[in-house]
Amino acid sequence: MGTLVQERTYKTSLINNRRYLGNKYKLLSFIKGVVEKECNDIETVADIFAGTGAVSSAFSDDKTIITNDLMYSNYICNYAWFGSETYDKEIIIDKIVFYNSLENIDDNYMTENFADTYFSRDDCAKIGYIREDIEDSFNKGDINKRERAILITSLLYAMDKIANTCGHYDAYRQGVEFEKSLELYVPLAKDENNKNNQCFNMDANELVKEIQADLVYIDPPYNSRQYCDAYHLLENVAQWKKPEVFGVAKKMDRSTMKSKYCTQSATEAFEDLIKNIKAKYILFSYNNMAEKGNDRSNAKISDDDIMRILKAKGEVTVFSESYKAFSTGKSDINDNEERLFLCKCN
Repeated sequence: MGTLVQERTYKTSLINNRRYLGNKYKLLSFIKGVVEKECNDIETVADIFAGTGAVSSAFSDDKTIITNDLMYSNYICNYAWFGSETYDKEIIIDKIVFYNSLENIDDNYMTENFADTYFSRDDCAKIGYIREDIEDSFNKGDINKRERAILITSLLYAMDKIANTCGHYDAYRQGVEFEKSLELYVPLAKDENNKNNQCFNMDANELVKEIQADLVYIDPPYNSRQYCDAYHLLENVAQWKKPEVFGVAKKMDRSTMKSKYCTQSATEAFEDLIKNIKAKYILFSYNNMAEKGNDRSNAKISDDDIMRILKAKGEVTVFSESYKAFSTGKSDINDNEERLFLCKCN
């Protein structure tokens, strides 16, 4: 007599199924086209302000990938997508099917701090339970480091899909109905990536002193908007240190996560970064918002300084493509361009 196997139903997600300020997914053909046409013998690509990992994904099929991001929530997602460790897809599916079946969860850190703000009370309860279970499973040895990263990534993507925000966590809309419920998807991460891939969670200026690559791609923050302010809640859940939160937006202490590239020190930091890079090519992505938006939107590094600093390192060529600038409101800014400054290092 045959055994009846219960069917597991689940949905899947890709790396680009996430909202993120400055995400370069729509510019990948432009970026990859410049590299293919202008750069020779590229075997290792280092994406040192990786964010969601969109640019790294364009090169991951046939290159060794080095990713880095100052935010742990981005690092853990990059480890999920590009980590060199293998993982068991069946473990991921079983966990996610189980998480999606959860009901009537007790109060926890998430309900106590975030109920009916960015998420409903019930979804906060699920988020807290799931994140705790992932950590317990890892500490008991039931899942490996990459499986942990993939499950956390699935949770962060699920949160992002239903969050009661306009795409980031500076504020939530008050008095709204929570229409969508938390549903985790199975990330379609490769079972086996390049064994030489590396993922870091460091200050990029310190990292470049320790690594070497054929191509270093640089996409720092452009302006005064700190990413840790926009994504503090995802960072909180990713780190899972359960810190005290404060203010209407329920933010934790972010003093150790601030980027120099969002401050008046950006030019100085950029010069130090370029000086210490060991690579054949540097590809620097920076838009032309220097003086076009409001003070918070304006780029922190001038074109004159970019060219001066890069020319000290090698031969520079500039490529550009039109795009729609991010704005927190209506904008009349025209002629926006994403520029790629390619430096063939001396």
